[in-house]
Amino acid sequence: MIQVSLYSDCKKLGLDDGVDHVIISLIGPHRSPSVGKRTQESRLQSLRETPHPAEGAAGSAPCSAFQVFPYPSHAPDSGSGFPAGPSSAQLFAAVRPPLPGVLRQPAPSAVPGPAPQPGRSEPGPSGPYPSPAMSGEEAAAPPAPADQAPPAEQQAAGGGDAPPAEPQYRALVLSGFGGYEKVKVQVRRGEPSPRPGELAVRVRACGLNFADLLARQGLYERLPPPPVSPGMECAGTVLALGEGVTGRQVGDKVMVLARAGLWQEVVTVPANQTYLMPDGMSFEEAAAFLVNYITAYMILFDFGNLRPHQSVLIHMAAGGVGTAAVQLCKTVENVTIFGTASASKHDALRESGVAHPIDYRSMDYVEEVRKISPKGVDIVLDPLGGSDTTKAFNLLKPMGKLITYGVANLLTGQKKNLMAMAKTWWNQFSINALQLLHLNKAVCGYHLGYMDEEFELIGGVVAKLVSLYSQGKIKPKIDSVWPFEQVADAMRQMQEKKNVGKVILVPELPKEESKKEEN
Repeated sequence: MIQVSLYSDCKKLGLDDGVDHVIISLIGPHRSPSVGKRTQESRLQSLRETPHPAEGAAGSAPCSAFQVFPYPSHAPDSGSGFPAGPSSAQLFAAVRPPLPGVLRQPAPSAVPGPAPQPGRSEPGPSGPYPSPAMSGEEAAAPPAPADQAPPAEQQAAGGGDAPPAEPQYRALVLSGFGGYEKVKVQVRRGEPSPRPGELAVRVRACGLNFADLLARQGLYERLPPPPVSPGMECAGTVLALGEGVTGRQVGDKVMVLARAGLWQEVVTVPANQTYLMPDGMSFEEAAAFLVNYITAYMILFDFGNLRPHQSVLIHMAAGGVGTAAVQLCKTVENVTIFGTASASKHDALRESGVAHPIDYRSMDYVEEVRKISPKGVDIVLDPLGGSDTTKAFNLLKPMGKLITYGVANLLTGQKKNLMAMAKTWWNQFSINALQLLHLNKAVCGYHLGYMDEEFELIGGVVAKLVSLYSQGKIKPKIDSVWPFEQVADAMRQMQEKKNVGKVILVPELPKEESKKEEN
């Protein structure tokens, strides 16, 4: 490193008023430190006008970086014929990263820290006028030897190859079982790479399901132990293909189904757990499609054998599975639908096709059903468990079918409630085969989480559902869309049963939505 003192008209060079000394710090091999005044003026002007690093002193190799430090006229002389300037340690740090052209340093009065005493230079590694951009670590850095290669940042500006930044992506992570605060955004480093038979997918939207609420409290046995990223379904675009993958291409829009791990910006999944999105479907709709509609379809048609002129009781009819079940019932002729939900949701239920909405909070839904259909109903969809399963069984007509697919009664607050668990277990419905024989009724249990290896079966159901969507007979109803950072609010929306339709999580809101929120 060399310093070249320049005595000239600083105004002519465009420097600030009150500045009459300039030190040019040159990093690179040099042979002659002595340069004439005219040459210095010419070189400084050249530095200001060119976008590339200038040459070093005469006869030297090109410089890899440079910096201009303006000094006020009262700056003390260092005794060497040059104005007192930064130490070599500061000069080294100040050119990280190097910038094209001349970088003008703020006047010393703008630099935080104690002012230097008149008549002497302040000691210390950072010199009398520290660069405001330097960290303490950089200021303490020793000067680089003349024969040492410049730092990577300087190499990048001087034409060298800079090391690529390590890729990173965000994920929602469950750190432990408990309340809403247990799920937070974390930044993960690296780039997921698909193994043979897998796809890498850039996630655009994720579905929030009741199983995710149970998982947060430690009540969903299919979730791996924390810390873990939850999420059973998402939608996005294919980023990369693993070896041996066929039927998919980079850029394809896909829906993804998995046991867990999909609440991330980038995921790798087996290709046979992805399904092509139909034309016209949004990413939010795709993230609301698989879990709810597969569940509703298999309950109603595979177990329930729903046929024209039958009746169905759908609990939590305004939720994700509930809205899917209502739409699927409407694909069959003359099906009478009873649906339980809070009173505020009844208008929405009637519009969707529920003939008899029932407020389970203020009414006995068993009595309400009996008033309209004394014999009961043909099919009951039960996501509640406990004593409600017994009520559902008793509401069945002869040859009726009860399909239980959840235990929502376990959720009474943010955290696990041992009393609610004990009550649900104590009141759990139980029956033996001989009783079923005499009553001419059927009881079925359904758990999509235990069908993650049934690729052919699930694939056939998805194909039927996609066909129904393309015909306009079904369409996911989106309640609300929340960015990852508001996952706690999204879970609260669902757990407090405020939603009508599906709650969706997205890595980031579209720009239009962000502007609306700001306003």
